[in-house]
Amino acid sequence: MEQRQIVINHKKYRFNPGSTILEVAAENNIRIPTLCHLKDASPTGTCRVCVVEIDGLPELATACNTHAQDKMFVLTESARVIESRKETIRKFLASGNHNCSIGTNQERDWSLFQAKVLTDDGAEELCPAWGDCRLQDLAYQYQVQGGTSAKKPVNYPMETVNPLIIRDFSRCILCGRCIQACNEIQVNKAIRLGNQDTDPKVIAGSDVPLKDSDCVFCGECVQACPVGALVEKKSRYQWRPWDSEKVRTTCPYCGVGCQLNLHVRDKRIVKVTGVEDGSPNKGRLCVKGRFGFDFIYSDERLKTPLIRDKDRFREASWDEALDLVSSKFIEIINQSGPDALAGVSCARSINEDSYQMQKLFRAVFKTNNIDHCART
Repeated sequence: MEQRQIVINHKKYRFNPGSTILEVAAENNIRIPTLCHLKDASPTGTCRVCVVEIDGLPELATACNTHAQDKMFVLTESARVIESRKETIRKFLASGNHNCSIGTNQERDWSLFQAKVLTDDGAEELCPAWGDCRLQDLAYQYQVQGGTSAKKPVNYPMETVNPLIIRDFSRCILCGRCIQACNEIQVNKAIRLGNQDTDPKVIAGSDVPLKDSDCVFCGECVQACPVGALVEKKSRYQWRPWDSEKVRTTCPYCGVGCQLNLHVRDKRIVKVTGVEDGSPNKGRLCVKGRFGFDFIYSDERLKTPLIRDKDRFREASWDEALDLVSSKFIEIINQSGPDALAGVSCARSINEDSYQMQKLFRAVFKTNNIDHCART
């Protein structure tokens, strides 16, 4: 394929036809900030944070959905570009319940604003995405102070009626990433943008709570959200990126082998995210992989083998329990044949354990009566 040449910040770079300015910049380690852009989804240019200056064009262009052209001259950090980004960030900070701006000592009403945030949020801490918010990062990067624009009132209450995801419309910036994550990445098509002509809102179904919609609670929308509009209920205020350790592992729920990042604090898992560049899932997870982690801390989890003694259970050693089980298996096979046995492998076992169990039944017991339990 014939390569063409573009000039970005006074340096020449080759690119393949069809590439966007954002893609060419990323390939050459030129950082252009984004909010609405989502990898592997259709670029929309909604947020306008990624604007660049193109020689010969009167208006700034969005890099995420503007295709690179041969001999195009682009500036990614000109004075016009920086001022435009600052104004965009100011508007986002004023679009709802955002307390992530800088310069707190310069804002007379900052403490009152924080107090109002606490009241609106119904929690003892500030924004649950504090430290893991792309808008906050941009506010610091471009030194944008909040409180300088009139705040837009939020007419939708926080949704907390499901056990897994909290939807805080007061922090939604309508970037559309959650919609793309649901419709294009996971293809669940459970949410969309509604009330576009009056008061825009991301809605599920006919504007019903997530629990009453087609949502399967994969949580891809949460991982895609760049602010605090969508957070996991289990990890809300339990996790900050700087006070936890990130451990990569493989999801234990099925044989696909999805890659997980376990966020661990005080030796407890407080949050799970998909590994964005990990195969085969590329950041995607199902409801089990993302939310089904706290069962390991259940008080009802058995930690010692139990043997029934008449009408009660008593604790036993592993040797005693295994000897009893093996003797019963031998007795059943001798009396009724191997097909009198059946095994069910738990969904919470790792794939290797399930493999070993089916080998035990098929190769040792000589029966194909082996199945898999899909309960969560």
